[in-house]
Amino acid sequence: MELNENARIDTSQVDDRRGSGGGGGMGIPIPIGGGRGGIVGIIIAVLVALIGGGFGLNAATNGGSDDQGDNTSLEQKCSAEDRLQQLDCRNTLYVNSIQAYWRKAMPEAFGDQYQAAKTVFFSQGVNTGCGQADSGVGPFYCPADDRVYIDLTFYRLLADQLGAEGEFAQPYVLAHEYGHHVQDLLGTEAQMRRQQQRDPNNANALSVKLELQADCYAGAWAKNATGTADEQGQKVFKSITEQDIQQAIDTAEKIGDDAIQKRSGRPVNPDEFTHGTSEQRKQWFTKGYSTGDPKSCDTFGNSR
Repeated sequence: MELNENARIDTSQVDDRRGSGGGGGMGIPIPIGGGRGGIVGIIIAVLVALIGGGFGLNAATNGGSDDQGDNTSLEQKCSAEDRLQQLDCRNTLYVNSIQAYWRKAMPEAFGDQYQAAKTVFFSQGVNTGCGQADSGVGPFYCPADDRVYIDLTFYRLLADQLGAEGEFAQPYVLAHEYGHHVQDLLGTEAQMRRQQQRDPNNANALSVKLELQADCYAGAWAKNATGTADEQGQKVFKSITEQDIQQAIDTAEKIGDDAIQKRSGRPVNPDEFTHGTSEQRKQWFTKGYSTGDPKSCDTFGNSR
């Protein structure tokens, strides 16, 4: 993967709340059994939040957050000569690419206009429209305030503890979360929640479909990412290689429900799956990538 050094990094798509001190106290509930004691518990909690994309949090809706970040430092850093060497600037550029893709792809595929969503960079804790969260919940999307939230130190855990060391794991994570935003805009997430209420026995199976669709949407973005550009027409990526795509697939494999249960020392129990197996996650990301068409991401068996 090679980013274009001439691409402008649009920091207005990010709300930098690092160091703001927001969010302390209880985190957003994680839908898994057991506590967070020890590194394994932390890893599992973070990974469940990642593969859950923040969904399951809507029951904790507080009506939005008035917290605002200060992008001054980020703007200066992302205008400097070495901006592409900075983790936060690269992730901002990934967000720019993902949203540029959906601005075009969503009306073409679904006939609906895309509405931009900010990504919130936070450290330790943050207030959200879905309640308070801490770093232990990992990256997530909050449908109550239409924001993606991430503590960028998550990538270090992903690399060090799970071996997902490739750079392309990072845009894959963000593209998955923005897939949930698209589901929110299209009404897919709300429809799925209603189905869960009507048919609680299939709540887990419905959650799996939502997650796999977000993976597929991430694959569709990856296929088209080299065609995304900044507002001046400069391409965001110079190249994305098959090795990069394999890094995303490897990450998807490592965060399947069965892989997480094995890592936590628990027996694999399909009845507890809410996000999809390693094989399913790989399959649906690959489908999105191979077709490059979000309409192919029909995990629910409907038109959307």
